[in-house]
Amino acid sequence: MKIVKFGGSSLSSGVQIRKVFQIVKSDPERRIVVVSAPGKRFKGDVKITDLLLKLAEAILNEEKTAQIYEQIFLRYQAIGDFFKIPRSGIEQLKEHLYSVAQADYPSNDFFRAALSAQGENMSAHLITLIFKQLGLKARLLTPKEVGLTVSGEARKAQILPGSYAKIAKTKFTDNEVLIFPGFFGITKNGLINTFSRGGSDITGAILARGFGADLYENFTDVDSIYAVNPGLVADPAPIKEMTYNEMRELSYAGFAVFHDEAILPAIQGKIPICVKNTNRPEMPGTKIVPRDKVSHKNKITGIASSHHFQAIYLHRYLINREVGFTAKILKIMADLNISYEHMPSGIDDLTIILDKNQLTNGRKEKLTQRIKDEIQPDDLQWRNDYAIIMVVGEGLVNRVGAMADIVDPIRDAGISLTMVNQGSSEISIMLGVRPEDEQKAVKAIYNGHFENGHPKKEL
Repeated sequence: MKIVKFGGSSLSSGVQIRKVFQIVKSDPERRIVVVSAPGKRFKGDVKITDLLLKLAEAILNEEKTAQIYEQIFLRYQAIGDFFKIPRSGIEQLKEHLYSVAQADYPSNDFFRAALSAQGENMSAHLITLIFKQLGLKARLLTPKEVGLTVSGEARKAQILPGSYAKIAKTKFTDNEVLIFPGFFGITKNGLINTFSRGGSDITGAILARGFGADLYENFTDVDSIYAVNPGLVADPAPIKEMTYNEMRELSYAGFAVFHDEAILPAIQGKIPICVKNTNRPEMPGTKIVPRDKVSHKNKITGIASSHHFQAIYLHRYLINREVGFTAKILKIMADLNISYEHMPSGIDDLTIILDKNQLTNGRKEKLTQRIKDEIQPDDLQWRNDYAIIMVVGEGLVNRVGAMADIVDPIRDAGISLTMVNQGSSEISIMLGVRPEDEQKAVKAIYNGHFENGHPKKEL
């Protein structure tokens, strides 16, 4: 049995959904279909989830909402009309959305979660009707029905371990296809709660583990995952196969094709993943497998980069001799609900790299002041707009000269590094550069290790 997840671009229009139907129909092993909310149809279009969040803010601010509702309903109506779905089906979606918007919630964030989840929810209802209309025996299945229970922090849902046993008990017949909305689960109190953005990938992985699927297929709008962002390097090498750990490192560092949190249920259930293209389903895609199942170990599998970081640099003599120094800083960060990404250190120096999206609502200023007051460093500096490049490959493990092979092309390109750190797993090397050097550095590393769309053969 295969779990199949389709992203927003695959469900953006009637034309795309017809492709989805053909993909599902072509393989009887594709038994459970996880759907996203309709995405962009063209450049400049708006995703349904963004419209729903806009609607939520308008309601909270007591602003006019009629135009936003109309935009949302017109999208679903256009899809329904393409397949000649009776208008009564769309009217039911409208009534449902109105009821969700008018219900009571314990907080504004739970209201936002409930409303933003309706893109996937309405998508699942409509696609079930479409599949039936086209001749498949389709049945809608919901998180509540299967017991997909999540933790209670609004808009940051985490699957509760007991959910997997409940999902495994779900009954379905041999000739039916189940349609499941992605992105959300139900709390113990019966509230809708969403995973982080892009969380339909997570739903698919949870179901793959719960149902014990043989394969989790994740359909998107690219032929495969590439060794580097195609926006930085023209015609980059496709990755045919990678390990779970490689994908997790690359997703975290900037690969947006697959959600980094979605890897965890697949790892736990040892479910192989294949990322494929809805528009070209005949292409092999990229397989993501356990380390012991990978057929080869490239020195470098992928290069990811991101510039949504800031770093706080601290200097104080004899840091290495002060027991609990780091613990004091982490306590301050915990008080301010700030997590850190990396923390390279020396005997008198410490750098804490943070996701700058966390440093809002005065938290950066509060963090700075508390460190000055409670830690009393000799020097404290913020290094803004910190770009990080992550070089990932199982073949880096125990390889003599691995660091030089990566750093030398950067040196030859005339780029200075602000930070170098190798993860304890040894499959990744992290480099810090100035944001203006990010693209040039990525290109230098790529060109040093790939040629004509393939990894260079080692001498």
